[in-house]
Amino acid sequence: MMKQIQWFPGHMFKSLKEIKERIKLMDIVIVLLDARLPLSSMNPELYKLIQHKPLILLMNKMDLADDYMTTIFRKHYQSLGYATLLIDAQTGKNVHKIRSLAEEVLHEKLAREKAKGLQKRALRTMILGIPNVGKSTLINQISKSSATKTANTPGVTKSQQWIKLGDDFELLDTPGVLWPKFEDPKVGYHLAITGAIKDKILPEDDVVHYALEFLRTYYPDRLFERYGITSDATYIEMLDTIGQSRGCLIKGGEIDYQRVYQIILTDIRGRQLGGLTFDRP
Repeated sequence: MMKQIQWFPGHMFKSLKEIKERIKLMDIVIVLLDARLPLSSMNPELYKLIQHKPLILLMNKMDLADDYMTTIFRKHYQSLGYATLLIDAQTGKNVHKIRSLAEEVLHEKLAREKAKGLQKRALRTMILGIPNVGKSTLINQISKSSATKTANTPGVTKSQQWIKLGDDFELLDTPGVLWPKFEDPKVGYHLAITGAIKDKILPEDDVVHYALEFLRTYYPDRLFERYGITSDATYIEMLDTIGQSRGCLIKGGEIDYQRVYQIILTDIRGRQLGGLTFDRP
C-alpha cells in the first residue's frame, strides 16, 4: 500500500511566505522542473502564487530523462502557453538561452516601457523549484561563479539572496520548497526515487519496490539489460538476482538487501539504466 507523505519543515513554511511577499517585485518568474518529473516537480503551492506572472519553465536534468517523454511534456506545457526550455545545469547545456528567452517573454512589456520614455532598468527574476532540482548549480552556471552553495542534498539553500547577472539582470535565489501534503502518493515516490526528498522519509524498501515495478511496466528492456531480470520475476527474485550478481552477501550467503536498495537507487539517479521519466501524461 502506498504511503502518503506529509513533510514540511519550518524553514519551508517561512520561505513560502517570503516568496509570496517578494513576488510582486518580479518582472518574470523562472520555475525549474526536473525533466524526469515534469508533473511531480511542479509545486502546486508555488503555482498558486505565480500564475499571474510572466513565467518560464526550465526542464532541468534533460540528459537523465527519457527524450521521448520529455518531448511530450514540453509540448504539453507549450500548449498551455508556457515558454519552456530544456537545460542541463550541470553541464551548462542551453543555459545561455535563458536570458534571451526572458526578454522574448517580456518583449511587449519592455516595448511599452520604452514607448513611455522610461529609463532602461535591470530585469528582476526569481528562480523557484523543489529541493535538489538544481537551482544553485544553474545559478552558478548563469553567473559563472560559485555565487551559491551547492550540494547533492535536498534543502541546502536556506535563505533568499539577490545575485547580479550583469548590469541589467538580477536574480533572487530562493530555497527549494515542497508542499505540506502530497495528495497523490505517487508524487512522493517519484520525489524519493530521484532524491528530491531526503532518503529515509519513506521506507527504502517501499521506494525500491515502487521503482522496480515502474521499471518493469515502462522499461522492462532496461531491467533485463542492466540486471538480467525478466518481466515475470517477483519483487524478491529481482532483489536476489541483483544482490547475487553484485556480491551483496552477508554471513551464510544471505542477500544484504540494504546494499541492493542503494545499488538500484544509485543506478537510477546516475543514468545507469538510461534516461528515465517517472511521470506519465
